Amino acid sequence: MTQAASLNPFRTFPTPQRLSDPTRALAARALCGEHGRSMVPGDTLGLDPSTVEGLGESLRYGRVALFVAEHAPLRILPGERIVGAATLREAAFHATPVLGGSSTSHTTVGFHRALRVGYRGLRRQVQERLARGDLDDGGREFLQGMLLCLEAATLWHRRHLDLLDGLIAGSDGEEAEGYREVRRALERVPEEPPRTFHEAVQALWFLFAFQRLMGNWSGIGRIDQMLGPFLQADLASGRIDLGEARELLAHFWIKGCEWIGVSEQRGSGDAQHYQNVVLSGVDAAGQDVTNEVTYLVLDVVEELLISDYPIAVRLNRNTPEPLLRRIAEVQRHGGGIVSVYNEEVVLAALDGFGYAPQEARCFANDGCWEVIIPGKTAFGYSPFDMLALLHEVLGLHNEGAPPDFPDFESLYAAFLARLSAHIAAFNDGADGFMLGGTGTPLLSLLVEDCIERARDYRDRGAVYNVLSPHAGGMANVANSLVALDELVYGRRLMALPQLVETLRADWDGAEDLRRLILNQSPAYGNDDEAADRMMQRLYDDYTSLVWQTPERDGVLRPCGISTFGREIAWAYPRGDRLASPDGHRKGEILATNFSPSPGTDRRGPTAVVKSYCKMDLTRVPSGATIELKLLPESLQGEAGVDALVGLLRGLVDLGGFYMQIDAVDRQTLLEAQKHPERYQNLAVRISGWSARFVTLDEHWQQMIIDRTQQRL
Repeated sequence: MTQAASLNPFRTFPTPQRLSDPTRALAARALCGEHGRSMVPGDTLGLDPSTVEGLGESLRYGRVALFVAEHAPLRILPGERIVGAATLREAAFHATPVLGGSSTSHTTVGFHRALRVGYRGLRRQVQERLARGDLDDGGREFLQGMLLCLEAATLWHRRHLDLLDGLIAGSDGEEAEGYREVRRALERVPEEPPRTFHEAVQALWFLFAFQRLMGNWSGIGRIDQMLGPFLQADLASGRIDLGEARELLAHFWIKGCEWIGVSEQRGSGDAQHYQNVVLSGVDAAGQDVTNEVTYLVLDVVEELLISDYPIAVRLNRNTPEPLLRRIAEVQRHGGGIVSVYNEEVVLAALDGFGYAPQEARCFANDGCWEVIIPGKTAFGYSPFDMLALLHEVLGLHNEGAPPDFPDFESLYAAFLARLSAHIAAFNDGADGFMLGGTGTPLLSLLVEDCIERARDYRDRGAVYNVLSPHAGGMANVANSLVALDELVYGRRLMALPQLVETLRADWDGAEDLRRLILNQSPAYGNDDEAADRMMQRLYDDYTSLVWQTPERDGVLRPCGISTFGREIAWAYPRGDRLASPDGHRKGEILATNFSPSPGTDRRGPTAVVKSYCKMDLTRVPSGATIELKLLPESLQGEAGVDALVGLLRGLVDLGGFYMQIDAVDRQTLLEAQKHPERYQNLAVRISGWSARFVTLDEHWQQMIIDRTQQRL
């Protein structure tokens, strides 16, 4: 290994070069947006509308999939080891090419099962279900649409083999041999189950890429569990070595950032395509799955810093020290690419919710970090702003007389009643979730029990149909309740009606009080007894309300806490948030997910983790996360790695659920705002995804900048 110039010149820590120069050159081409800019609109392919007129949704989708498979541009580059590209623009914008309409995301389909049986096995299962009968017209049409999708996938596969034959004929020497190697790896898969590691990596990408070509945004899932056995068999037989395996995984990672450059529009980031990866943890039988692929993936991410596959590593008390250190070594490079679950708490939460242990142990996520059972779950979530509910109770949006609750308990009871009404309304709306929808036969192929039930993913075909309420703004609600209890009802610095009028006026004329609250009132995230006690009360009451109805009408309703960037949309004047009792003015971007409010966590990252872990996080089966922004200079050397490992162990030992860590300093972000051309590949953690900082708009950039800079 040699020290080499980085693809990211702002990298803080040196990185050994493990990958070949040609592989690094391919990564540079993808990262610069070359492939994304070359994508074409699906409506330019020239579908004759009469060919799909009068067809039901499933058959129409299947016919369009066939058309796309036959006409979508192919791209195979010299030197690529893994091939297949989603080249239609609509796909990158969460739409179904040619057909139109929103595609499907927030799920992780059953790639593990597809690798095991191949398209041939899926086709056989669909045909057997059709032959068995006992189907209504909709069920028969749905299964026929699935067969059309499989025919389309076979056609797309054959076109790639034909293209490779032409490339082989038109080249010689090493280039021709490279194409032959690719063709050998692709020839059988994914029609048949893979036999070698190269075939397995190619098969997984091809399965994933065809879903992407049709606009579906699925997570990848547990890639080391899927690919590890193939690598171990190849290593034992001498067919491959670790260096070659690392190269193949690097090419898989490079393929995953082919949509960079498809849009010049700035917003929530250019890598928000939900293609999450999960590493390590236990399998259905409770055995650790950590293997060579686990470490090779971390090698690839460390060297290339490709952020388009956000990675979540499942930790537990038995996670080996070498893996913890490898995670820490990668995390300190920044990018927010590697996050961690404490699977002990996640599994306890899923077990308490009613999942069988062997099912729970298979958990992955929906493409962000909400916990699901991959390949079996139709998932959705329903976010809401808890701070807006408190504002309603305080009458901030009204012009009439402010409310005057006689004591804090009366105020809190009114807030709890409003929260209860919101959860009741959510439950009423959830009763019709995933009922009567159609139009996703391709995705449904990889979701149990859609074939057996002859029902679409969007029509209760999946084993589990999950709609999860997700509360946002909880840190600011808890801090506001502390301030109200202490300053209005405790110290009586201001009567409640007067404070409400002050908040309606955005703290005008009360700057001293506002600063007093901001600087001296207890706040969640500081391991402060008063603040954390209030958060525990709020948290317990919220989760108890949700747990009153864990399932109804065939829909599971696990509790969750998140914002996923909605703290920006909720901010005034873009949203409904006005000034808050915890000292914030209208228009401020406040707490993300279950993290402290920016600037209020003043006692370091350990205090943040301790406050967070005081909650019984087995009460949120859908998940609750904290973000930490660490100063890179505090992560220098072995001492820095040791400190980060200690933080990871602390999350597990104290009972945390999920933690996202980024290592970037404020000054670098400010420089990137001024000189974006110098920081094109600077990735940062956003929420359930990472993105290149320069692709964020000013509000999203400011959210990242304003996160508390912690020194470990």
